[in-house]
Amino acid sequence: MIVILRRKVVGDESVVIKTIKLKFGKAPNLPSAEILTTPVTVFVGPNNSGKSKILSEIHYRCTSGQLNSMDVILTEIEFDSFTLDIAQEKISKITLKPDYNEALMPDNIIVGKGGNRQQVNENQLLSALQDTNSQINLFCRWYLAFNTLILDGRNRINLVNQQSAGDLQQPPHTSFQVLFRDDDKRKKVRRIIYDAFGLHLVVDPTNLGQLRLRLSSRPPATDIEERGIHEDALKFHSDAILVEQASDGVKAFTGIVTEIIAGDPAVLLIDEPEAFLHPSLAFNLGKEIALTSSGTEKRIFVSTHSPNFVMGCIQSGAPVNIVRLTYRNGTPTARILSNQDILRLMRNPLLRSTGVLSGLFYEFVIVTESDADRAFYQEINERLLRYKPELGIINCLFINAQNKQTVKTIIKPLRELGIPAVGLVDIDILKDGGQVWTGFLESSFIPALEHQSLATLRSHIEQKLKESGKNMKRNGGVEILSHSDQEAANNLFDKLAEYGLFVVRKGELESWLPNLGATGHGPTWLIDIFEKMGEDPESSSYLKPSSGDVWSFLGEIKKWFDNPTRKGIPL
Repeated sequence: MIVILRRKVVGDESVVIKTIKLKFGKAPNLPSAEILTTPVTVFVGPNNSGKSKILSEIHYRCTSGQLNSMDVILTEIEFDSFTLDIAQEKISKITLKPDYNEALMPDNIIVGKGGNRQQVNENQLLSALQDTNSQINLFCRWYLAFNTLILDGRNRINLVNQQSAGDLQQPPHTSFQVLFRDDDKRKKVRRIIYDAFGLHLVVDPTNLGQLRLRLSSRPPATDIEERGIHEDALKFHSDAILVEQASDGVKAFTGIVTEIIAGDPAVLLIDEPEAFLHPSLAFNLGKEIALTSSGTEKRIFVSTHSPNFVMGCIQSGAPVNIVRLTYRNGTPTARILSNQDILRLMRNPLLRSTGVLSGLFYEFVIVTESDADRAFYQEINERLLRYKPELGIINCLFINAQNKQTVKTIIKPLRELGIPAVGLVDIDILKDGGQVWTGFLESSFIPALEHQSLATLRSHIEQKLKESGKNMKRNGGVEILSHSDQEAANNLFDKLAEYGLFVVRKGELESWLPNLGATGHGPTWLIDIFEKMGEDPESSSYLKPSSGDVWSFLGEIKKWFDNPTRKGIPL
């Protein structure tokens, strides 16, 4: 299947990357999806879903002009072509002066950037820029390779190491050289760094022939104080901190921002930009990356595990694509997430407070009614994963709503993003008819034609439970019904389970593991049950999974998660 990324032309310029085609779509056997590209495309998803791999495949294509036979995600990149005037302008930006005694073939020029240089035929390069897709090898090797940068955990820290000052009589070819000469870009980077750390970024030329970045407690009084080599400049820079001696977080943040603004790559690929950063800095970095690239022809592709970074990108207001990749049981998927859907997750106070955006980075999500429910089921799952993995759910996020009515508020937007999210509620969900019950069904995408019949069945079962004179939650759940009525209730719950809605048929949370004799309700019961379950796995009193009870209940949830044709996820 294919995912295509496309963006609009900015001003009179064309973009470099027009579309990216993947080998799969949002589900097997579905038509290929097409996505309008934006200045920033963020790849999210669980571990081992291909987020880093797609960056390396894009990088190889852009720098070599070839497709790698080992590619498992990328099918093709379609590049935009440029008008004659824009093509000539782009060539002029990467043209270098020949070295002393360097021989040039007729009609050839030297092109390069960042210390890399190559002799090419100017007319052929001009032709390749005007018709990129028929001359991809030349376009990528002679132009795009100099304008593509990939940053990972290994090289982003080194971005702030000192760089050559270069020849002031030639165009700048490193990010520090650009910062040193371009007042606007230097002030832009300085503003971003000050907002992040409360210190002023300055470029230090006092190590003759080299440029260094420093953090000063005050801005330079004049340009010459920063850019000069006289006594006042020496004193100013000696009082400032070398960025390369700062923390990894400061170095990573400063290096990425500097490279985006001053290095000015046409294609920038960043793997886990949040590494070394506090969550608030990850948010700021996401916001600044999106804002800086907005309105430009720059293409930034990011792989991240950070909901804070994603929030920063989205809340910047700049156009951003979020692509969720998954890979399970040999089946890859790629789903393009709506910015509006993600904004809704962040703007809703309930959703924001539960950390629901973290669901983007897990394979599965279970939403419970309360925090006590969440803690208990999560502990049960951890013991299953350790001692009975065939029933345990790997890579699953457990979050809690405020009550059963708000479970639906959380699972619906998650499912709209393609995330398998289970709603887990007590049996008294049967008490809620009307719009509450309908909303419960809608949140799990049960077909509307079935709502009326399910509502009627719910009403009849609730009436039978009332007629029993017993408390449905605390006196046995469906077991207080007659055999035939139990069958009807279980049929209803089986139907809900097909769509990822699981009801505690025994009644409520506190009905699990009755042999342990835990007492109380809610948090009180949770403390007691955890004490009785034991803490030390080496202790004979430590409770390990067995058959039946809550262990099998989670096993049924696992079956729904593992089913590639599960119901309840909109396509």
